[in-house]
Amino acid sequence: MNQVVCFRLYRGFLRVFDWIFPPRCPVCDCILDSGELIHEKCRRKLLFVKEPCCARCGRPVDSDGKEYCYDCSKQGLRSFVQGKCMFIYKGVIKETMYRFKYSNKREYGSFFASEAAKNYSEWIEQKEIQAIVPVPMYRKKKRIRGYNQAEVFAKALSAQTGIPVETNIVKRVRDTKPLKLLNPEERKNNLKNAFQGINNIVKCDYILLVDDIYTTGSTAEAVSQELLKMGAKEVYLLCICIGEGT
Repeated sequence: MNQVVCFRLYRGFLRVFDWIFPPRCPVCDCILDSGELIHEKCRRKLLFVKEPCCARCGRPVDSDGKEYCYDCSKQGLRSFVQGKCMFIYKGVIKETMYRFKYSNKREYGSFFASEAAKNYSEWIEQKEIQAIVPVPMYRKKKRIRGYNQAEVFAKALSAQTGIPVETNIVKRVRDTKPLKLLNPEERKNNLKNAFQGINNIVKCDYILLVDDIYTTGSTAEAVSQELLKMGAKEVYLLCICIGEGT
């Protein structure tokens, strides 16, 4: 079966799937009209990340004179070169992310990827990104939930950018306590040896690591360290949401 036929069959499958399970707005979760990814009135409720931002993680800062946020100033250099985020984790996006993570609302990934491509495709191109790597989920947890939300986002972003997703580079080998229950120092210790490379060598020099929510950066740091250890030259970060920080 040639590629054209396969593509047409795939498009037909998507149309049938949308008819049976119509896409829903990521904010209000109501059914969308054809072609929409979000209701415009709901879009206005989201808090988009705007400049000035931290030059390291992408968190908003309160003045143009600040190069780094409090966390990055305290931590110093990070293993990832630079991070970008789309939304501040505050208000209606909290419920959206809860549904995306725990209620099988995987269709929201298309909206997140569309926004990411709209805002950061030029940045991604400038960094010569060769592969998109989602932050891995512990195997047992993924089996129970049925999916990894970071991987859903990564695959939707791949469809927008044409950059391949690599899920067989690094894995999570140890389950960890929920990071929201821990302070920054406990988060670091909690993530020690939690990630492990699957192959001995990473063949891509420039990697875009993607995740759903960025708080202190402990998870991104741990995965980035592993990718660099395996041979990546530079790791960049893209998250859907970021906490306001201190």
